[in-house]
Formats: sequence, structure tokens, C-alpha cells
Amino acid sequence: MIGQTVSNYRILEKIGEGGMGVVWKAIDTRLDRTVAVKLLTADLQADPEKARQLAHEARAVAALNHPNIVTIHSVEEEFETPFLTMELVRGTDLSHQIPEGGLAPDRMLHLGIQMAEALAAANELGITHRDLKPGNVMLTADGTKLLDFGLARTDLAVEG
Repeated sequence: MIGQTVSNYRILEKIGEGGMGVVWKAIDTRLDRTVAVKLLTADLQADPEKARQLAHEARAVAALNHPNIVTIHSVEEEFETPFLTMELVRGTDLSHQIPEGGLAPDRMLHLGIQMAEALAAANELGITHRDLKPGNVMLTADGTKLLDFGLARTDLAVEG
């Protein structure tokens, strides 16, 4: 996949993988910016329900505007393969930052407040993350970013 182009996104490297999708670092050749592209795994690409879930995730996160939640740029399709594009979050996921014995209380409080504020913003719009875990929290130079709303539950206003 590295070096290939999906729509106007040139794939640079694999940066993550979950149960439903693979996330790639890519260059948006139209806007000349680095983004993340989330594609369904090869075995799920033909599953219309999984394509619906991916679009659902995009709509849910696109409704949010919060500094601690990943920004979705688009949901697209090429050759009947749905994908979404989002900001490339630079940092390390929380699962790689928790030392044996846990985080220091002041650090945990600092990160916990940011995560709680992000979740509160989502909940105000009727969005429940439902997969909050250290691997879905990125630690960046500016704080935390919540990722992967693929299992999110939303109210009807967001689902549209």
C-alpha cells in the first residue's frame, strides 16, 4: 500500500490498525498537507454494514469541534472502498506512556481533565464514545486527543 494513491491521497506509512480499519499517514496531493487516512480492513471492505459504520463514525466526529478530539476532514469512496480522512495526530498513544505502577496522580489528573472535557463536549451533542481506552487516546505536545469513534453511539440528530 505504501506509495500507492487512494483518490488524491498518496500513502506514506501505516500508523495504526484496529478491529475495523487500518490508518495510514498520507499526503493530500490537492492541498499539500499530511493527513491520516482510515480504510476498512481488506476483509471488511465488501461489507455494507462496515461501510455504514465508517460513515457513521465520520458523521459523529465531524459534528464535534474540540481541541481534544481528532478532526475529521472527509468521508470518501474510491472503487467502492469507503475511507475517511482526518487530521494527523502527532504523538504517542497513552497505552505506551503508562509506566508500571500507573501514572503519577498529577499527570493522571491533568490528562483526565482533558479527556473528561472532550467526552463532555461529545455527550452534549448526544455522542457516546463507547471505546475509550489508552490506545484511543493520543498524547501530543498540546495535551490529549481522543481518537476512534468507530463504536460511537449517537442520537438521531447526528446520524441524519
